[in-house]
Amino acid sequence: MLEADLQNLFKKYSSLISKEMRLFLPRDNSKISQAMRYSIFAGGKRFRPMLMIEAALCCGGSLKDVLPAACAVEMVHTFTLIHDDLPAMDNSNLRRGKPACHKVFGEDIAILAGDALNTLAFEVVAKNIKLTKVPQVIAELSEALIKVVRGQELDLESEGKKIYFKQLQNIHLLKTAALIEASVKIGAVIANARDTRVNALTAYARHLGLAFQIADDILDEVSKRSVIGKPAKADQKLKKATYPAILGIQKARELARKHKNESIKNLKIFGDKAGILRLVADFTARREK
Repeated sequence: MLEADLQNLFKKYSSLISKEMRLFLPRDNSKISQAMRYSIFAGGKRFRPMLMIEAALCCGGSLKDVLPAACAVEMVHTFTLIHDDLPAMDNSNLRRGKPACHKVFGEDIAILAGDALNTLAFEVVAKNIKLTKVPQVIAELSEALIKVVRGQELDLESEGKKIYFKQLQNIHLLKTAALIEASVKIGAVIANARDTRVNALTAYARHLGLAFQIADDILDEVSKRSVIGKPAKADQKLKKATYPAILGIQKARELARKHKNESIKNLKIFGDKAGILRLVADFTARREK
């Protein structure tokens, strides 16, 4: 599969998740509901839902069984983005090239919209996946979200301070990699995967999450925009520690490639079934624009 095919796949998944999401989102015209829809449909590749679905398919699962959980993880992810952009957090006015939720609806509504998306995600899981899988899926999603919150706390505490490589990596294992890990793990769980496969996918996702963050830090340094949609040079303006700042651009690129390679190694047991997951890892580590 070529990179162009992967881009088409991203579009396919984005359309699929957006269509399914409309079944779960509130349809009234309250400000909170409008803000929820605005943020969910503001763009993005639906990266985490795609990983969840592909992980499930690798393990012999079905799209129908995993799709509600894929929507739920995107709701949780969007919740974190809404709150991440708030003035008390990263104070970003833009998200994916559009005004951030709080710039359109106000801080109060943005906070409530994020809270509502987070809560709705767990309702979607509880009501729409196999009952026997609900406890574990909720546990995985909750654990990941707690890690994301802790990562955000550490990230805020590190602003303007000198921190070391291991501290930076710990922040991003929590803030970035945790939800990516949960996505593939939930996909595998819903597909009734054996522990060896769940563990392999979890390791894949952990390295993928780090490669994703390193590549994003490099993009913030060298390009006019960031792939996660925040304004260019956003991390520099907040005096955040980044991989290029600590390691330099070249060593950061080498580290992204290293994590990409480690990520792909963990897919060996899946053979050809993991072709898309391999391509995602390769694409993630070498983004330059």
